[in-house]
Amino acid sequence: MSTKQIRNIAIIAHVDHGKTTMVDQLLRQSGTFAEHEKVVDTVMDNNAIEKERGITILAKNCAVTWQGTHINIVDTPGHADFGGEVERALSMVDGVVLLIDAQEGPMPQTRFVTKKALALGLKPILVVNKVDKPGANPDKVVNAAFDLFDKLGATDEQLDFPVVYASGINGWSSLEEGPQGEQWGPDMSALFDTILQHVPSQNGDPDAPLQLQISALDFSTFVGRIGVGRISQGTLKPMMDVVVMEGPDGKQVKGRINQVLTFQGLDRVQATEAGPGEIVLINGITDIGIGVTVTDPTNPAPLPMLKVDEPTLTMNFCVNTSPLAGREGKFVTSRQIWDRLQKELQHNVALRVNETDEEGVFEVMGRGELHLTILLENMRREGYEMAVSKPRVVFRNVDGEKHEPIELVTADIEEQHQGGVMQALGERKGELVNMEPDGRGRVRLEYRIPARGLIGFTNEFLNLTRGSGLISNIFDSYEPHKGEIGSRKNGVLISMDDGEIFTYALGKLDDRGRMFVRANDPVYEGMIVGIHSRDNDLVVNATRTKQLTNFRVSGKEDAIKITPPIELTLEYGVEFIEDDELVEITPKSVRLRKRYLKEHERKRASRETVA
Repeated sequence: MSTKQIRNIAIIAHVDHGKTTMVDQLLRQSGTFAEHEKVVDTVMDNNAIEKERGITILAKNCAVTWQGTHINIVDTPGHADFGGEVERALSMVDGVVLLIDAQEGPMPQTRFVTKKALALGLKPILVVNKVDKPGANPDKVVNAAFDLFDKLGATDEQLDFPVVYASGINGWSSLEEGPQGEQWGPDMSALFDTILQHVPSQNGDPDAPLQLQISALDFSTFVGRIGVGRISQGTLKPMMDVVVMEGPDGKQVKGRINQVLTFQGLDRVQATEAGPGEIVLINGITDIGIGVTVTDPTNPAPLPMLKVDEPTLTMNFCVNTSPLAGREGKFVTSRQIWDRLQKELQHNVALRVNETDEEGVFEVMGRGELHLTILLENMRREGYEMAVSKPRVVFRNVDGEKHEPIELVTADIEEQHQGGVMQALGERKGELVNMEPDGRGRVRLEYRIPARGLIGFTNEFLNLTRGSGLISNIFDSYEPHKGEIGSRKNGVLISMDDGEIFTYALGKLDDRGRMFVRANDPVYEGMIVGIHSRDNDLVVNATRTKQLTNFRVSGKEDAIKITPPIELTLEYGVEFIEDDELVEITPKSVRLRKRYLKEHERKRASRETVA
């Protein structure tokens, strides 16, 4: 395959703008799927959590052939918390397709990934998707995209971008606008042709020394660790001797390539050789890692290691020490948790893991709450059991001054909820940057706010907007510390005893606050069973039973009415807890508890904190 017949592109977009559906259509219309396979939906979101949440978490590769040209497509996450995936993916491509919703326009995650792509000098192709839905305004979206590129420091060449109008779900694209409600183009050929015309082909020399940078890792029980990357120059063949280098000054390891595979559709096919521009998978080298360069042993040409943004949030992962520990999980010891975190580090490049002075407690740093809670969700599904602390931001010391991460927040809300949301963000040290009504009863607010202020805000935001608000955020910069931010307004209800919850006890506690537990749930001393209606913590008897006597009572008078409990999810628990509390996570349950289970231990700890 000659280098002129290859194009490498990444598709980037905000969450839920239709990126994965668009990739599906490109696969279908290029003839990658047979007719009987066309029932397959969103083949790219093949991870269980991705299917449940409808978002892309892992960057994935596929390839199509159009008019004799092999087009490698990388489907990247839209969420800034998975920026490590984005940075790796962009290192493999020569152009980006920026997908924007024709009604919503550019959103914060669009800004994040686009900024990365423009900084790498990649020229964007703008695809205005969902142009056939009511409320679409393609002209406004194109102008907003131009303004965004300009703000992000795009060059004149990058600002001269081609525009394609499309409806991913209906499978058509067009270079020209058409009448509303009609189909503007026959199929996806307009997008394919724009890619061939505007994405540069690889110009590496196939006879030069081999240069292949590994951008992603995979694993197979048959061949072991697999490295995925793009060949910059040279030719790669199976059974070839190579040297693996960690940058120009890093360590070197000799090895031999076993198999060379390339992408065709969603499949991986073995190749006898691969040249510049091709995205390949290689196996046979045990110590391969992300960012290393596979190069010629006689004439090495290593590339600099991949750089990713530093983490901004940290949590403690601890061994579960509650009285209910070990009942549901298969992996419960500190060594098993440590080994699993080390395994995650091999491919999750934006993650950092450190040991702490306390035994069985590990400090895990990531890009944001979603980044860390997805890891926790994967671990609990694999059978791990642990406890985690409240997320804390990673502070930096700049010239002797304490700096903290600032986030750029976009809230899309109904006008009637504007006052409450603005007050809540103001209390959390948020600064209003922009306010833009859409003329249809909704308003978009843009704030700059310390990352600390966003911890635990999602649930409050959903309550303030009655579930109708949309909120998203990205890391903006580090700035001097903004001062103290108020914590949770309500206290919690804490169980005073071990045992089982009874309906009678729930009835007596109903006027004290909202519960997290149901009848027959197991509880233990120090476990948080509900939210107190006041601002202090209250120790309650959650295992109380009715005294049995031989007096008859009227059943009508004694009927117990109970408010339904709050559904306790992993994300809710992590956002809700305070510094002296933990979330206990097992494969089947999520529970909240105090760090110190005994009441006298909690009193002693609070006195030490005050002192």
